Amino acid sequence: MTSVTHAGSPEIATVRKPHSGRTWYPYLLIAPSMLTLVVVSLIPFIYAIYLSFHEAKFGRVKDFIWFENYGALLSDPRFWNSIGTAVTFVAIAVPIEFMLGLAGAMVLNQNVKGRSILIPLLFMPAMMAPIVVGLLWKIMLAGSWGFISFNVFERFGLLQETSIFASPDLALYALIFVDIWQWTPFMMLAFFAGLQALPLAPYRAAAVDGAGPFQIFFHLTLPMMTPLLAVIGLLRFIDAFKVFDTIYILTGGGPGTSTETPSILANKMTFEFWNIGEASALAVLVWIAFFIFCNVFYQVAKKRLNAF
Repeated sequence: MTSVTHAGSPEIATVRKPHSGRTWYPYLLIAPSMLTLVVVSLIPFIYAIYLSFHEAKFGRVKDFIWFENYGALLSDPRFWNSIGTAVTFVAIAVPIEFMLGLAGAMVLNQNVKGRSILIPLLFMPAMMAPIVVGLLWKIMLAGSWGFISFNVFERFGLLQETSIFASPDLALYALIFVDIWQWTPFMMLAFFAGLQALPLAPYRAAAVDGAGPFQIFFHLTLPMMTPLLAVIGLLRFIDAFKVFDTIYILTGGGPGTSTETPSILANKMTFEFWNIGEASALAVLVWIAFFIFCNVFYQVAKKRLNAF
């Protein structure tokens, strides 16, 4: 604290400096969440890196073997099959969810009647726990007696006396359908929230200039929505690639390895084969791949789309 005396006046003006001790207060507020992240995420990940460089089988960590786990994994056709399955899953499911979600958001943005009731109903699939979604569709698509299996597949002779999840050619597409059913409403509501936040002035100016609906959509709506579209699309891509719950419940990666994704393969390596070293190497490789992809995506979206 400093004092300043004004000439001709006995009064003293005081200027208080900010209390330097309060600079730690913001860090104190975020400390619990940061500590949780370190304990739950960072420490297990570092330990996974450690295991990936060791011979770790049947619950025992033995010799340091450098990159042998990575070499064995990269030369395993089953690993590449899981990557291909996940890429197929993402390449079909995410674009469909994206387009249907954006189309549905545009419809909801037109002040449709009963919107306040419709929105909570649409969000119900995304609010369900993955195990509930898995059990629901396992019953709906069960062979012979499932509601959809009996009334659609068997009635029209599309699939006889078996479940769609037992077909190596169709099981993955059934899983894609379930994922689209569950996550399209989430995309829709996220995009709808973005549309509601857009300023009205550009639309009024475009209407005065005589712009049509397609011109408004491609020259106003899409450019202003680009940051949200990029972020939601990236998050959904990551989440779809590492999906585990519904696949584990519905098919367990089968029949054979037709629906086996990296998450399912890592689970089998750990809890069925007890090859913890290779499972850890798989987790590290997937993390590195996503780290590179997200950085490239960020740079491209920032420079080309002004999304960040």
